[in-house]
Amino acid sequence: MRHATPLFFTNRPFFVKLEELVGQHLMIGVAGTEVTPEMLDLFRKTHAGGLIVFRPNFKSAGAFKKLISGLEDALGRKLLVAVDHEGGRVIHLAEGVSVFPDNLAFGQIQNEKIVEEQGTIEGLELRRLGIDVNLAPTIDVLTESFSPNIGIRSYGKDPDLVAKLGAARIRAMQAAGLSACAKHFPGQGQSQLDAHLDLPVLFTTSSEMKKVHLVPFVEAIKAGVDTVMSSHPIYPNLDHERKPATFSRVLMHDLLRQELGFKGVVFSDDLEMGALKNICPIGESACRAVAAGHDVVLVCHKAEAVLEVYQNLLEAYQNNVLDIGQLEKSVARITALKNKRSKRFAEGRIFSEKEGSLLSRDVAICAVNIFKNKNLLPIDLSSHISIVFPRLSSLASLIFIEKDFLDEKKILKSCFEKKGAKISSIDIVGLDPSAEEIQKTLENAKKSDLAVFFCYDAHLYPKTRELLEKIQQTAKTCAVILLRDPYDEEWVSEKSIGLSVFGFRSSQIEAAIESLFDKTSI
Repeated sequence: MRHATPLFFTNRPFFVKLEELVGQHLMIGVAGTEVTPEMLDLFRKTHAGGLIVFRPNFKSAGAFKKLISGLEDALGRKLLVAVDHEGGRVIHLAEGVSVFPDNLAFGQIQNEKIVEEQGTIEGLELRRLGIDVNLAPTIDVLTESFSPNIGIRSYGKDPDLVAKLGAARIRAMQAAGLSACAKHFPGQGQSQLDAHLDLPVLFTTSSEMKKVHLVPFVEAIKAGVDTVMSSHPIYPNLDHERKPATFSRVLMHDLLRQELGFKGVVFSDDLEMGALKNICPIGESACRAVAAGHDVVLVCHKAEAVLEVYQNLLEAYQNNVLDIGQLEKSVARITALKNKRSKRFAEGRIFSEKEGSLLSRDVAICAVNIFKNKNLLPIDLSSHISIVFPRLSSLASLIFIEKDFLDEKKILKSCFEKKGAKISSIDIVGLDPSAEEIQKTLENAKKSDLAVFFCYDAHLYPKTRELLEKIQQTAKTCAVILLRDPYDEEWVSEKSIGLSVFGFRSSQIEAAIESLFDKTSI
């Protein structure tokens, strides 16, 4: 039954309709770079209180600013605007920001002051672009297990280090006026499945969780983090009812709120992920997430999913399936967060901090790990080199790829020639290369003195693994540069030179090339 009159909430000094309050639970994604009637209609129908932006929403800094201000002006209300700006492989804004390496590169250096500098720069840059909340840092702790989703997004395997660096970045971001988000509670760095695709079940014991995976969240809360994002996996040893963390009141209320004392805003991860799709419809997922203790649920892509979530939440409150008192508390926390980040587009002009690119370069160079046959470096400049590199430009429609690497061959030629290298061939191959690409690459490698193979996740791409194995068998000498997660180290042969750079940003690729040739880098 629908409420015919507005409701009065005692902790809010004015009358507000239930429909408007329920909308505060929603943080939604939209299509396009400009305000459209369809976009406004979705916000008006659902009263959504938050906007999460992705790469397809960004055409230019000016257009992005116009998108946010245009939405708020047309709706006549403030939105809570968030973005995943982790650095490294998770960057959505292509202008006005510094392109930092992934967390694992910072974890190699283990320097709090450097991470604080990163956080300060992020705070200044993202506030200029109109962002209220950075859904970062990722403070999941890695284990020895292969982690396809977290990997280089984590600071590493040491929980104390992850806690120290995560807290430093949180404090710096928030001091610069940007709300941070500690994710993914209670920790999924040990997951061997990607929750974007499937539902992980993590049998980590309660003792292991407390000693390892919860440690960074305890420190983040002590640091005053404004928001926390949950994870989707099932933790049978933490919640014996085997509910995904997103649906678990044991985890999201009893553990996070009561035991750890977190008082800020709790976000769900995207409810449209594959982890939850086979459990129940998305509208029911939203109700379960809110009942578990989430203040904000993310519905990042489909308008029909947003509408379904809103309608299910509204009906659940109307029918007293969800508690109105808890809604009041959530709205109070969300409103306080919005008011905390009240000044939109700080400083007016949008620009990236000049210190950002310098910091990125320094971190990339210091993070390079030469894990095999360091004695074979630096490369002899008389050597004829064949270069094999993944076609990063093929990802440009999906993720942010820096302009230089939209033409991989041109930038690689420039970088190697600056070092005085003699290039015999440059092969740009698919992420899962074809048989023809593999054959051509092997022929070129056989003719050279040294093959330099930039490896992009052989763990995920079978043909990349095949090429990695064959090029090491074929080339006289092979230098393997691991661009993403370091798990591929196990497939670098004993005779090859092995380097991990913990990411594929231009600063890291240039740092790898420098390490091949410069004595000072060895």
